[in-house]
Amino acid sequence: MTLDDLRHISFAYPAFFLLGLLIPLMIWWQIRKRKQQQAAFRVSTMEGLSAIPVSWKARARPLLPVLRIVAVALLVVAMARPQLPNVTENINSEGIDIVICLDISGSMMAEDFQPNRVEAAKNVALDFVEHRPGDRIGFVIFAGESFTQCPITTDHDVLENQIRKVNTGLLEDGTAIGMGLATSVERLRDSKAKSKVIILLTDGVNNTGLIDPLTALEIAKAFKVRIYTIGIGTNGVAPYPVQTPLGIQMQDMQVEIDEPLLRKIAAGTGGKYFRATDNQSLEEIYHQIDQMEKTRVRVTSFKRYEELFFPLALAAIILLSLELILRYTVLRSLP
Repeated sequence: MTLDDLRHISFAYPAFFLLGLLIPLMIWWQIRKRKQQQAAFRVSTMEGLSAIPVSWKARARPLLPVLRIVAVALLVVAMARPQLPNVTENINSEGIDIVICLDISGSMMAEDFQPNRVEAAKNVALDFVEHRPGDRIGFVIFAGESFTQCPITTDHDVLENQIRKVNTGLLEDGTAIGMGLATSVERLRDSKAKSKVIILLTDGVNNTGLIDPLTALEIAKAFKVRIYTIGIGTNGVAPYPVQTPLGIQMQDMQVEIDEPLLRKIAAGTGGKYFRATDNQSLEEIYHQIDQMEKTRVRVTSFKRYEELFFPLALAAIILLSLELILRYTVLRSLP
C-alpha cells in the first residue's frame, strides 16, 4: 500500500471512532494506578538503596498497559471498517469518423499566416486531433491531384506523424478541390459511424482535376457525409515567396478563394463555411467545429472495496494475547 492509497481510505462505520475516547481514560487510569502502588516511606539517605539492582521484569512490566492500549486503538479502527475503493470504468464511445482534407498547393506557402499557411494549417490540425481521442481520423492532401496521407484510424500517434511530414511540392501543383473531396469521401464510404465528417481547407479556386467539385458534392450527399469548408487567406494580397535570379524574394499575390463554391459544398451537406484570415481565426474555426461535432461518451463506473479491517483486528488480538500471557507468566507480579 502506498501513501497515495492511504489518502483514498474511507470508513464504513466512522461512528465507532467515538470508542477512541476510552483510550485517554485508560491512560489516565494507568497513571493513577501507578501512583497508588508507589509506597512512600522516609529514609535518612538513598545511598544504600541505589546499589539495589532493578530486574528486567520490573523494567518490562510498565509495557503491559501499553500493549493493551495499542490493541484497543487497533480494535477501534478495525470496527470503523476501513476500506480502499477500487473503481473500474467502462467507456463506451459513439465515435465520429473524420477526414481532414488539406490543400498543399504552392500558394499555401504564402506568409500571411505564421510561418505560412500550410504550417499553420498543420499545427491547428494536430491540436484538433489531440483533443479528439475517441474518434477515428484520416488525412487527405491535394494539389493538382489528391492522395490519402493516412486512412481513418484511432492510432493518433501515426496520424500526427503523417501530418507533420506534409509539405508543399509533394504533389503536382494546382488546386483540385473536387479530387480532394472525392478521395476524402472514399475514405468514409464504408464507415459505420453515426456521423461522418470532412474538414476541407483550401486557399484557391478549383482549376484542375478529373472530378468536378459539384460532382464530389453529390457523392458526399449520397454517403451522408457532412462537410465543413474553410477558406484560408487574408483579404486582398498576401506575401508569397518567389524564386528569382537574386534568390527567393517575397511578392504580393492576390488572394482568390472560391467562397461561393465552398459555401455551396458546406450547405449542401449540412455543414458550414468558414473564412480564416490569420492564425487566431483558424484556431477558433477548428474549435467551433470541435464543439459542433461532439462525440457521445457513456462512462459506467463499478466501485469495489478492499476491506482493511482484518489485519488490524488480527494485530489487536495478537497484542491482547501477548499482554495476557506476559502478565500471568514471566511478568506476573507478586500477590
